[in-house]
Amino acid sequence: MVKAKSDPRMGAILSDRAHDCVKSDILLGALEPGEKLQLEAISERYGIGTAPMREALNRLSSEGWVERRSQRGFFVSPLSFAELEELVKTRIWLETLSLRESIAHGDQDWEDAAILSYHRLARTERVLDTGDGAMRFNPDWETRHHDFHLALLSACGSQLMLGFCVQMMERSIRYRNLSVKFNMVRRGDALAEHEAILNATLDRNADEAVTLLAAHYRLTLDGLRERLFPDASEG
Repeated sequence: MVKAKSDPRMGAILSDRAHDCVKSDILLGALEPGEKLQLEAISERYGIGTAPMREALNRLSSEGWVERRSQRGFFVSPLSFAELEELVKTRIWLETLSLRESIAHGDQDWEDAAILSYHRLARTERVLDTGDGAMRFNPDWETRHHDFHLALLSACGSQLMLGFCVQMMERSIRYRNLSVKFNMVRRGDALAEHEAILNATLDRNADEAVTLLAAHYRLTLDGLRERLFPDASEG
């Protein structure tokens, strides 16, 4: 009897699907920091075989979303205030430069896209009432929030720079979602801050726009420190 050969393309598709499912749940906080990712259980959870799941977990480990501990298996990477501080600092560096370039070179279509993304964000609730007294994070808000910030930067003229900005945005999502899950952030959706950044951008006032953007991220850092790292030093 000739044994049927497995299709490597299908294995790659399943591995990609497993990667995206686990990463999405890490970002949303459904898989919590430090949680053990037992291979059989996580495979059953997503309905994907252990081989593509193991490949996905190894990939997530190389990307920093998962830790592989010797003789103990895979775990969701823990939260780190040092990482969060570095993320915020790096976002400020990258995005203030990108915003300056966008203000200098953006055209009417760029302005229109920024205005539209703001209005979509403004119409989206950050959290939803589940009906049982609990609150649930609204994933549509995260999408709208991401789209707004990216729209502001989109005329910077460098796809490489935008790619770096997106990476930093993505790593920040997990901290925001967990702050909502564990204890609501007092700043809510920070809509007034977003509006002020937009208005300064549309006025082509680069100095004010980047100052407001940096302050926006520092306030976010303060809120996340309060919720997720209450014992962290203020210095």
